[in-house]
Amino acid sequence: MHQVNIITHIVAGSAALLLGLTAILTKKGGKWHTRSGRWFLVLLTLVIITGLIGVLVFGRNTFLLVITMLSAYVAFSGYRVLKAKSNQFKILDAGVAVVTLMTVGYFIYYFRSIGMIWSPVIIYSTVGYLLMVISYDFIRYLIPAHRYGNLWLYEHILKMMSAFSGILSAFTGTVFPQYQPYSQFLPSVLGTLVAIGFMFYCYYKKPALLSGNR
Repeated sequence: MHQVNIITHIVAGSAALLLGLTAILTKKGGKWHTRSGRWFLVLLTLVIITGLIGVLVFGRNTFLLVITMLSAYVAFSGYRVLKAKSNQFKILDAGVAVVTLMTVGYFIYYFRSIGMIWSPVIIYSTVGYLLMVISYDFIRYLIPAHRYGNLWLYEHILKMMSAFSGILSAFTGTVFPQYQPYSQFLPSVLGTLVAIGFMFYCYYKKPALLSGNR
């Protein structure tokens, strides 16, 4: 069963990377972008489930738990903000954020109890970024609706790119362990730069994007 779980995890993760790349490269809001984005989320869900089974049932790489939770949360939040296009408070969103915080709390407690066996730059950057995103998701409820405006567009870009770069980091870190920690944090750095580039592009093309003339 463990081998079946591993194979499912690898196949789903590889397919998710290809579909995520398709969503990044195709016309935003177009047919291929939408379809590949939806299937990316479906396969990412499968990756998350098999990853959690590997950690919680088979006791595998516990550090992957926090990477899994990072990708899961930013993908969930990025999808939710795209559907709502507002910062209206939702119990489901807040509940998922709290559960994710509890999971991160367990991760920090676990690593303090066994010692730092992973590169500190990977641990601190991953946990820190996840906490930053969750903190923002709570703070944004305080932003007046008229000021929030189209911030959902930039949130969607950053969070979905973070989900993609998260599983890419897990992939490269596993396939190229001899190059750690660079094989783990460089994909995240690249993903962040790409996300910033897309956000600048959308800022200047915002009227056309929001009107559907992409």
